[in-house]
Amino acid sequence: MDQRSLPTMRSKRLGSELRRLRMARELTVSEVAKRLACGQPKVSQIENGNRGIRPGDLSALLDLYEVTDEKYRQRLRKLAVDVRKVDWWTSRGPLVDALRDYLMLEADSGLVRVYEPALVPGMLQTEAYMRQLFTSRLSEGQVDTLVDTRLKRRELLDDHLGFRLRTVVDETALHRIPGSGAMAAEQLAYLESVGRRPNVTVQVLPVKARFPVDQFGPFSLFTFRGQSSIDVAWLEYLTGGTLLEQEGDVQAYARAWEELTAAALSPSDSRQLIRALIEEHAS
Repeated sequence: MDQRSLPTMRSKRLGSELRRLRMARELTVSEVAKRLACGQPKVSQIENGNRGIRPGDLSALLDLYEVTDEKYRQRLRKLAVDVRKVDWWTSRGPLVDALRDYLMLEADSGLVRVYEPALVPGMLQTEAYMRQLFTSRLSEGQVDTLVDTRLKRRELLDDHLGFRLRTVVDETALHRIPGSGAMAAEQLAYLESVGRRPNVTVQVLPVKARFPVDQFGPFSLFTFRGQSSIDVAWLEYLTGGTLLEQEGDVQAYARAWEELTAAALSPSDSRQLIRALIEEHAS
């Protein structure tokens, strides 16, 4: 990856971490540049995610910032290498930046938590459901690209040991499945089936739940591989998404997630509800 392709979500994450470490040591960009015998623009570009960083420079920065935790140093070293990684979606045609960012977060995570108030979560959608969602507002080529990308994402679910997906979906989304009754039954059957995988959890937030769901739009929480706590939150909206990295913001959505899972049906009760909806479409 050359520098013209930056910034990416990974380079911005790395730069944000290095900026936080610098500020914790109460060092200015000028002071860091002087210690490393480089220009100030280089340090700023790295922190802004507009420039990659060589292993030697990264080690020098971490030494300067007195980072002694070897696991943390290794995580940043891997992230610096992954900045130049060529991902599978680079060959999937033009994708909006927000989708590329989301795919990068998803690919780097060991645990993803997703709340969807109006739709079946993207990774758990059937191809027919996807096409029904996209066809009315996109060209045939755009639909094919998005469907192909979304189906490819499912491969993460095959990594039973390295990837986990936890979802909460509003019951109303299961009553509003687009298309025919047969399409709805197919989508519900797939949702019930994939929810029985050991690394997938599906919880349904029932209509009668005593919970102020209107305060939350769709959001995702990402725990990166090798980490135990939630790292970042992603808020989704019609034309894109917003990444939240500040600890206070992330923790607010982590608490929201706990409230949602507490108000939702258990995974087994959720499967029972989904099976009942399938029977309704079959009758």
